[in-house]
Amino acid sequence: MNLEELVLPVLMVFFMLAAGAYTVAVLDRVIAGALGTPQAGSVWIAPLARGAWLMTQHANATEAPDWRAWRLAPALYLSLAAIGLAVVPWSGSLVATDLATSVVLWGSVEALATVVIFLHGWSANTLFALIGGYRYVALGLSYILISMFVLIGVALPAESLQFTQVVASQGELWNLIRQPLGLPLFLIVGLGMTFWGPLNLADSADLAGGTAAEISGPPRLVWDVARAAMLVAFSGVATSAFLGGWLGPWLPGPLWVVIKMLAVLLVLLLLGRLLPRLAPERCVTLMWVVLLPLSFIDLVWAGVGALL
Repeated sequence: MNLEELVLPVLMVFFMLAAGAYTVAVLDRVIAGALGTPQAGSVWIAPLARGAWLMTQHANATEAPDWRAWRLAPALYLSLAAIGLAVVPWSGSLVATDLATSVVLWGSVEALATVVIFLHGWSANTLFALIGGYRYVALGLSYILISMFVLIGVALPAESLQFTQVVASQGELWNLIRQPLGLPLFLIVGLGMTFWGPLNLADSADLAGGTAAEISGPPRLVWDVARAAMLVAFSGVATSAFLGGWLGPWLPGPLWVVIKMLAVLLVLLLLGRLLPRLAPERCVTLMWVVLLPLSFIDLVWAGVGALL
């Protein structure tokens, strides 16, 4: 493997991290304005201005925090988003990390995210941040299980755990049609894992910001970028798993991936703005009593379809 083959995938992932986080900020402001929520400043400039402002602010300190973990947690969450973007194929040959077990790697990203989010809340050594971390842990396992069931479902028709093969298996029919429960369930997992909109329990307003209650300055910027980047990673995985990835007429494959990712992001951000935030106890009941059984039904549906 030459230097170009090593550097190009890394540059591609870094570009997607930056461009994706910026796109999420712009789209969220556009949607908020369209729904009647006033937005100060230019749609295009305001996200950059806020980022520049956070870079100049002082990083907050609490009493006796675990400094290493507290400062490392946002960077770790951003790294997990980068790993998620690395397994998204842009064409049959253009993918940063084309592992034979890329579906499993994505599952490990979801599991490690639970650890990192709890670490972010615990290491601040404050009450609200710790409660935010525990709230996420209470739901994190349900997110992982739901995602596992629906992703195994898309792997069955492909007979592979490789995302490029999952996309190739949708040449005649997208998994969105084969398994109609899969994509809605996966999008709910995406909202939960990024604690966005109705599933924002880790960093919610009733906890004064939850795990992020005490962070400011550059660490807050990294945390916000990481959440947005993880949402982009979810949209990329959803595009590959359920919407045929690069497959489509006339346009180049990578352009189809971008279009489908933008469509998924729009749906996620709309849901985040339109749906009210759930109470933690109701959210736990929804995940374990309703959505987890539905994800198992989706897996059974996919298995029967693969056998037939």
